[in-house]
Amino acid sequence: MTLATAIKCVQCGKEFSPHLVIFECAECCGSLDIVYDYDRIRRQIVKDVFLREKVTHWKYAPFFPIADLSKVVTLEEGGTPLIESSTKRDWLFKYEGINPTCSFKDRGSTVEVSKANELGIKEVACATTGNMGASVATYCARAGIQARIFVPSFAAPAKLKQIADMGAKITIMRGTYDDAVQKTKELRVHKHIYLTGDYAYRGEGEKSVGFEIIDQFNWQAPDYIVLPVGNATLFSSTYKALMELKTVGLLKRLPKLVAVQAAGCAPLVRAYRENADHITPIKKPKTVASAIACGNPVDGLKALRALKKTKGLAVMVTDQEALTARKELATKEGVYVEVSGAVSYAGAKKLGLKGQVVCVLTGHGLKGN
Repeated sequence: MTLATAIKCVQCGKEFSPHLVIFECAECCGSLDIVYDYDRIRRQIVKDVFLREKVTHWKYAPFFPIADLSKVVTLEEGGTPLIESSTKRDWLFKYEGINPTCSFKDRGSTVEVSKANELGIKEVACATTGNMGASVATYCARAGIQARIFVPSFAAPAKLKQIADMGAKITIMRGTYDDAVQKTKELRVHKHIYLTGDYAYRGEGEKSVGFEIIDQFNWQAPDYIVLPVGNATLFSSTYKALMELKTVGLLKRLPKLVAVQAAGCAPLVRAYRENADHITPIKKPKTVASAIACGNPVDGLKALRALKKTKGLAVMVTDQEALTARKELATKEGVYVEVSGAVSYAGAKKLGLKGQVVCVLTGHGLKGN
């Protein structure tokens, strides 16, 4: 039984039934958020037992919108390590490369595809720069659901092969990631296909990054959590996870969140610096960090509000800074990540952060360009 009570538009505030299959606001096309009954969650969690349970993604099921847990599609994702830096005192790396498809996207896919499975969906569509498509294709294969994946032509060959090997139907698009998103939305309108991607259910799954970090810190907060930002779903989901833990009494102090974007595609950083109340899209992203080359981030407004509420930090890094960070992680830390995953480390270094710093490294190096 899910404890979700509503689906709410982030932009206009309109609420919809939690049983409605919807991917953007029917009134203003804004992105959506899932609302829960936190009093019931608080009562449901037996704290002494919950606190001692092993760190796994589905440990946090009370905070997910899945009603029938027998329909969960899982490959034992999550529970990724916090690796202490050998060169930076009090810095740690949340290494997402050991997830089933080698990126953090599996956290969202397990919830998103579980929801599709719960609803009896037989076919889904997904726009992706690579990692998300590979993850959706994998979990759909596990569930017996057909996946249709739309990717821009700049997607890394290794990611395309991973998608194809899972039996998904691939369409390579001319243009940008946002063009691929538009194509899936057209399918939704004309063929009523179920959309996967950076929508509300995926965001709920990606909250587990935030849950796990606090859990691994023995229910305390580090000083900073540093995250790469593309569509901003991971960033906004991490913020939501922290707020939920605080709401139910499992966290007293929030860490500062740090958003890092590539200089060639940094709409969130620019909006935050300009104290804007909206995101101005980047029409032609240009960066080697292809996994975060999202010019019009789906959850940009959520992330912008999260930055403002927490008085967080936002920084952009050049491609060279990201490449240098990737090399340093490999040669000095023994941690192999793709360029987009190294962006968090590059940003933390650029800001000269002090104290307990957690850099989320989002994808394995074998998935890179």
